[in-house]
Amino acid sequence: MIRLQNSAWAVPLLLLAVGLSGCSNNNTEDLRSYVEDVKSRQHARIEPLPEFAPYETHLYEAYGDRDPFTPPVSSAPKSQVAHATGSGPSPDFNRSRETLEAEPLDSLRMVGTLERRGNAWALVRMSDSSIHRVKPGNYLGQNHGKIVQITESEVQLTEIVPDGLGGWMERQAALALSE
Repeated sequence: MIRLQNSAWAVPLLLLAVGLSGCSNNNTEDLRSYVEDVKSRQHARIEPLPEFAPYETHLYEAYGDRDPFTPPVSSAPKSQVAHATGSGPSPDFNRSRETLEAEPLDSLRMVGTLERRGNAWALVRMSDSSIHRVKPGNYLGQNHGKIVQITESEVQLTEIVPDGLGGWMERQAALALSE
């Protein structure tokens, strides 16, 4: 027997010896029989992966053809082509823009009218709450709208808008008195 001079080592050494003695128990027969049972079972057959046909590539050879996302040149009727060339109305891009053309027509509000010596003006409020005096011949809105007439209840104007075919068309609009 080994004699230890320090008794502080005796307690942990004793606990280690007791712990290891519990591992020598051979009651693993049920575990061994279970492993043998699993090994003796017939394994399920795994189906092989299906074989796929290889992907066939396609070489794009239509480089010289017309772009499919642009309309063909000859698809528009002759009357529409003539209209797109400038035979209809068009806005004057050389004139200086007026203050009330900076906002869309639906954001402007007619708030009143003035009349003096047969001349009529309309009072139009912008979205920033500033009020402007306009008369026939002035422009309103972003669609080149020219004022043609002012009545007590509305400002009538003619707008020049794109027709969708490269040309322009006139459209009547009005700005009614808001309450």
